[in-house]
Amino acid sequence: QVQLAESGGGLVQAGGSLRLGCVASGRTFWRYAMGWFRQAPGKEREFVAAISSDGGKTDYADSVKGRFTISRDNAKSTVYLQMNTLKPEDMAVYYCAARGTTYYLPRRENEWVYWGQGTQVTVSS
Repeated sequence: QVQLAESGGGLVQAGGSLRLGCVASGRTFWRYAMGWFRQAPGKEREFVAAISSDGGKTDYADSVKGRFTISRDNAKSTVYLQMNTLKPEDMAVYYCAARGTTYYLPRRENEWVYWGQGTQVTVSS
């Protein structure tokens, strides 16, 4: 059983930056691949980024490549999403997700098992 808690959301102007964090419960964070998804108003939840259990493999949605960076600190049981050059279209609730398969990084949300409650990111123009 894994519990996830996101933090770091807020209001920024277009072109600004935010860093989201997600803390996982338990002592086995190192076993899990981690991902970030987002859901904008009126849209379905979409894949943003993912990282393998050891941090050696990452994947990004085309819409955020070059702007967002996913990272993790297994000693702190935390995964981060650094978001730079934010655009109004990045406005969404951002969710942290985990799965037990350590290296496989699926983009489909139904292949992820554990989810946080989400944190709101608002980008003003």
